[in-house]
Amino acid sequence: MTKPFHILLPFWGRFDHFRIAVESVLAQSDENWRLTVVDDVYPDLAPGEWLQSLGDARIEYVRNPVNLGVSKNYLACVDRMQGEYSMLLGCDDRLLPGFLARVRHLIAEHPGVAIVQPGAEVIDADGTVVRPLVDRMKGMLRPRTDGPLALQGERLAHSLLRGNWTYFPSLVWRVDLLRRFGFDPDLDVVQDLIMLLDITTDGGVMVLDDEVQFQYRRHRSSVSSATAVDGSRFRQERTLFDAQRERFSELGWR
Repeated sequence: MTKPFHILLPFWGRFDHFRIAVESVLAQSDENWRLTVVDDVYPDLAPGEWLQSLGDARIEYVRNPVNLGVSKNYLACVDRMQGEYSMLLGCDDRLLPGFLARVRHLIAEHPGVAIVQPGAEVIDADGTVVRPLVDRMKGMLRPRTDGPLALQGERLAHSLLRGNWTYFPSLVWRVDLLRRFGFDPDLDVVQDLIMLLDITTDGGVMVLDDEVQFQYRRHRSSVSSATAVDGSRFRQERTLFDAQRERFSELGWR
């Protein structure tokens, strides 16, 4: 029997969005999964109590002893990952019912793939499918594909640095690579891009798919939106880009 696919869900946020995220896991057509929720000491205990009341043996609930913050909670989740592949599902995002089945298919078609980017669409705070300007730009920057597309090396690095068109909570990672490179605990919005570039320079392959199986929630209270308003997101990106320029020059990448 195929091993259960382990989904990690770092939690801090709205109860209603959290409930939708969990219910989207429960609704998977492929029922061979495990879900671990890592609660970063959210003040309201009701979400955790509701989760435990489900009585589903596939679901594990963990509450941190102290608040770790975004990146350190990601690291805590990575430490708990089991199996060859896993993901960090956003606590306000939603899997479509065929997500897991599609991911298993893509991994089987591309043995050893480092990262899978399933097809994703954007929803607002109320769950309506939308296409804000930032996501229209992501669509323009994302490589064109009709079906799964394998990307690697300089082409992938160049594309990601033009504009990061991935949706971090939808990404499926090879766990050994995620553990080897880790997240920078001092960053809260560009740690995914650093990880992608680390894996790319190590020779890893990303499979980009166009079949929509994930809904990414974009709303004003998200970390990425808040850090864009105060400018800290862009300061983190500038530091990252400066470091990568030197790194890629050494590799002979333009």
